[in-house]
Amino acid sequence: MNTTSYIPENTDQEQSTFKVSTPLRSPTSPLEQAEGVYVTLHGHFYQPPRENPYLGTIERQSSAAPFHDWNERIYHECYRPNAFARIFNDQGEVINIVNNFEYLSFNIGPTLMSWLETYDSEVYQRIIEADRRSCERLQGHGNGIAQVYNHIIMPLANRQDKVTQVRWGKADFQSRFGRDPEGMWLAEAAVDMATIEVLIEEGIRFIILAPSQAQRCRLIPGMAGDTDTDTHPTWEEVGGAQIDPTRPYRCYLPDRERYIDIFFYDGPISRDIGFNAVLSSSQNLANRLGQAVRCDRKPSQLISIATDGETFGHHKRDTEKAIAYAFHETFPQLGWTVTNYAHYLSLHPPTWEVQLKPVTAWSCGHGVDRWQDDCGCGGEGSLWHQKWRRPLRDALDWLRDQLSDIYQEIGGLLFQDPWETRNRYIEIMGQFPRQVQIDSSAADPIQAFLNAHQNHELTADERVDALRLLEIQRHSLLMYTSCGWFFAELSRPEGVQILRYAARAVDLAADVAGISLEPEFIQRLALAPSNVALFETGAGVYQQLVIPSQIDVQAVAAHYAITSLFNPYPPQHPYFSYQAEQIDYQIQRLGSLSLAIGQLQLTSNVTSESEHLVFCVLHLGGWDFHCGVQLFSGRKHYCEMKAKLFNTLQQASATNIVLAISETFGHQHYGLHDLLPEERHRIISLLSQETLSRLNQLYTQVYRDNYGVLMAFQYDDLEVPPELLTAAQVALNHRALNTLKSLEKEMSDPDLETSQVGASDLAELAAIATEAEQAGCRLKLDAAYPLLEDLILRLLWQLFHHVDVDLSPHRIQRLQTLLNLVHQLQLDIHLDRAQELYLRCLQEQMTLLNHSQAITQAQLREQNSNDQTLSQEQPLSMVQMRQLLQLGRKLAIDVQPWLDSYQ
Repeated sequence: MNTTSYIPENTDQEQSTFKVSTPLRSPTSPLEQAEGVYVTLHGHFYQPPRENPYLGTIERQSSAAPFHDWNERIYHECYRPNAFARIFNDQGEVINIVNNFEYLSFNIGPTLMSWLETYDSEVYQRIIEADRRSCERLQGHGNGIAQVYNHIIMPLANRQDKVTQVRWGKADFQSRFGRDPEGMWLAEAAVDMATIEVLIEEGIRFIILAPSQAQRCRLIPGMAGDTDTDTHPTWEEVGGAQIDPTRPYRCYLPDRERYIDIFFYDGPISRDIGFNAVLSSSQNLANRLGQAVRCDRKPSQLISIATDGETFGHHKRDTEKAIAYAFHETFPQLGWTVTNYAHYLSLHPPTWEVQLKPVTAWSCGHGVDRWQDDCGCGGEGSLWHQKWRRPLRDALDWLRDQLSDIYQEIGGLLFQDPWETRNRYIEIMGQFPRQVQIDSSAADPIQAFLNAHQNHELTADERVDALRLLEIQRHSLLMYTSCGWFFAELSRPEGVQILRYAARAVDLAADVAGISLEPEFIQRLALAPSNVALFETGAGVYQQLVIPSQIDVQAVAAHYAITSLFNPYPPQHPYFSYQAEQIDYQIQRLGSLSLAIGQLQLTSNVTSESEHLVFCVLHLGGWDFHCGVQLFSGRKHYCEMKAKLFNTLQQASATNIVLAISETFGHQHYGLHDLLPEERHRIISLLSQETLSRLNQLYTQVYRDNYGVLMAFQYDDLEVPPELLTAAQVALNHRALNTLKSLEKEMSDPDLETSQVGASDLAELAAIATEAEQAGCRLKLDAAYPLLEDLILRLLWQLFHHVDVDLSPHRIQRLQTLLNLVHQLQLDIHLDRAQELYLRCLQEQMTLLNHSQAITQAQLREQNSNDQTLSQEQPLSMVQMRQLLQLGRKLAIDVQPWLDSYQ
């Protein structure tokens, strides 16, 4: 037997050391035979869906500032840092960049993965690649496991919803990772035997639960031998979370023929990782995990840890670095093997079985009452009650049943099997948003799906209704996303979001069945008391926060019309969750008045329904807009209306043109206040540009006129008047931004690639930096950070991927100059992507150089004259390589080992 133990020393210090006893080495690799200590650190990565159900896009969330929304913020703090985790030396320089997902066991919510795929395909691919590499390392068992689709509390779902959630979760996983999932994460680890039965039926091999969810366990009968004791082993009661988490368990259905395997995570350690300072260093992590290592002569044991994946970087900043170092340095030094649950299960099938408590979850001590009753969980110490939870659950259950009846009745007229069609809908949900194909040919995956499930050839209208019905069911599942009940108040964003899904399902049901479920739904929500006096009940939340967020097709057309004044649109292009076809568009301006009239065809990416609309938008100057929208009623009427309105504009009377628009389009009109906040803010920013430009000119003039006075204050060490400092800061900021834009434009022009490209702009930036120092002001160039980061990345790319090696010294010099200026201007830009590109290309370059030392540079150029990729074919000279390595220091990368080899 192979057991490893250690005694942590200096446990009160952050950097503890270990005394590791020498394990009995097995001739077989620990990856092939279960001996020793295995570690599985599981991250449950999940964010609730946040998109506007009517538009398919996430709106700006001010609470996530400075980022656009919480998905984006957590991406920057957690998801990308874990895909590109840094390992540093003692000087804070990057030694290596690793992919934590190669060693973390993980599940990522399907709705979050869809967002990641769109937002940053590089991180998305790093996660897919990590699972593939873990499969290679662990005998075909990948780190990734599936998740029930949109985080529904499974014990509270009916059987049909349970089945759909598992099938959608499996299918989404298969489509992304290219393999069947072996395990599945249950939302909030909530489980009952009905859920277990569905998981078994759908081929899921194992799940992960909290130790508090087990009731009792025993050795599997007959596992140890043929004695009566072994045939009928005694049950051990472990209901107080005393179950041993170092081994897997088997959970049988009553027939004793079907089963699922269960891993229980180590509760105390997982809790400490989430809420204490365990992740402050890799040594602290190893110290804490080491306390679970048992010296009881078991051949092997598993240290099983599970927590929210967002712990690594979001809840606890920079902790992805600690686990990266632990995976690559600390754990191997201790002789511990990093594995995942599926791999460990293949080495160590359960010899014990477990019976679970009836209905449980990992974040509620009252079963699953946190998602249906006023149990106190989620109160966060406040005086707020959660009496709204039960009425909200009841209202949504009522709505679900009403929607199910509509789906069954109308869907039965269209589909061979409505519920099987819903279960398979995941196959085309990934097509949204997509380019709608008006021609319903078999080449269209949506049409192919309908062809496979329809009970007769659908007409165009029936096709729309079929997709509406499926969308009703999608939103009826989304409205049960667990986050809506998790906290203390219904009017929080999470509660509002699930009500928005409910509202969308209600609207679609009205379109399909002509039935309005909203009045009774609101009545039922009125039974849910809010803690906020402004709303009083759930009905108030719905009326004040949900209804105003609803966007019909005419409101989308109004958005299009108003924004078209500032952003000319092409004839065809995606617009929110629609495809917009501009059939006609004309604009006339007269003084401060601008009038645009057009025809627009909007086709839903989701249901394929299409509307032909006419719009008219008048900009009276400033923030004043007057927009009308109506259905297209014929070419003659449109031409007459257009002529009338443009003729009225020539009268140069704002009153007359507003009256004419009202007569033509009716009294309902749209203004700037009707736009979504993000679009409104963008237009306000555009409208402010002229004013800001004039202010920049004014401050620049003040700064120039008083430059000598400002220098006199500085020379005599006197406090500079804040008005003069402000003028200097605004003027130099404006000048620096313009110079950076000029530099970016010049560097992006492929026809200008010479040794002198950017030299004048870099000299100008250096002069501005010097002038700012002399004036005693610090520039605020936050708006330029993305431009600077992109510029550095582009220069690096040109350095490594351009055929003309002779220009390399000039490119290196430009980069060094720019990085020096960033330091001089004290700009806190992010160099993460530049470091990643530099290290990757440097490693390629070093490999190439090692293989090419016997070939002269001239021979290499001739051999690869048709190749445009320097990093793959043409190595730099020794001198250039030293210059390149010196550049690495500017990027805070530890290049000393390479530099030593070139001395």
